[in-house]
Order: sequence, then structure tokens, then C-alpha cells
Amino acid sequence: MSEIVYRPLLAAELDRLGEIDRTEYIPVIYRQQGDQLTEEHHDFNVPPWSTEDDGEYSVAYHRAFCEGHLAAGGTALGAFDGQRLVGIGVVMPHVRPGIAQLALLHVSDGYRGQGVGRRLCELMDDIARAAGDTSMVVSATPSVNTVQFYIGRGFAPTAEPLPELYALEPEDIHLSKRL
Repeated sequence: MSEIVYRPLLAAELDRLGEIDRTEYIPVIYRQQGDQLTEEHHDFNVPPWSTEDDGEYSVAYHRAFCEGHLAAGGTALGAFDGQRLVGIGVVMPHVRPGIAQLALLHVSDGYRGQGVGRRLCELMDDIARAAGDTSMVVSATPSVNTVQFYIGRGFAPTAEPLPELYALEPEDIHLSKRL
């Protein structure tokens, strides 16, 4: 792995999402009740993003998701190893007064645990703070690795998620933190 370069992504670059290898084995997921989490056995292999359709787990779907956030004032950041996109983060300032949303974070298999996600989170925190937000929320995939990653970044389960985010992702783990 060479030195990772971080920079804003333009909407025209979002087709590059397909360069990220999202594959992962998930042995355990969390269920959330209020601010409490319980573990459940889960035996699932996350496949690569589809390039053939526009379903929820496709490059086209995620490109449109990111484009919508950029059009609404969000910022996308890319992590590059040479010319390859190996991580992406999208932050949306002011989803409520003083509250930013970490809307998306993906790091390629083989780059996880190397500080790429941590650095993307630090940069998104900086963007939210510069916009005047004092807290951040995230609706996290309930996999043990994802939730533990966010807890390690200072997030904690929230008993009162934003209703609009909960409505979109009721099975996700809803977390928040002070910036």
C-alpha cells in the first residue's frame, strides 16, 4: 500500500465507486433497542457492488445516493491508493440545526484496519465543525465490525434517532457523537 491521498470527489467521479471492494464476511450483527445493543449470530458474505443494475447494492444506486447528497450541500471525500479509489465518505452538514450526518462510508477490503476509514471520519468531522455543527449522527449497517468502528470514533447508540433517518433504515444501528 502506497501513501493514501485524500481529496474531495466531484459528482463526475462517482462512477469510480465500483473500484471499492465492499466484500466482507459478517458473523455477528447488532440489534438496537433504545441505546442498548444485543448481538445476534449472522452468517453472511457481502458481495461486490453490482455493475449490472440499479438495485440497492449497485454502483448506480450508490452513485445516485451520493449525487443527491452533493446536490443538497454535502461533501464527498475519496481515499486514493495511487489512481485507485479505496475509500469514500460523504458528510451532510445541517440535517438539523447543529447536527451533521455521516451519510456514507466505505473502505475497500484489504484497506480496512489501516487507518483509511479513521482518516475519512476525521476529515468529515472537520467539515461538519467548519459548517458550525456540534454533533454528528450515523445510521450504521448493523455488522459488528461497522458498529465497533463507529464506537471507536466516539459515536454511541442513541435512544432517539432522527425520525427521518430511522424511517429510511429501521434495521440500522443509530449512533451520534459530539464534535
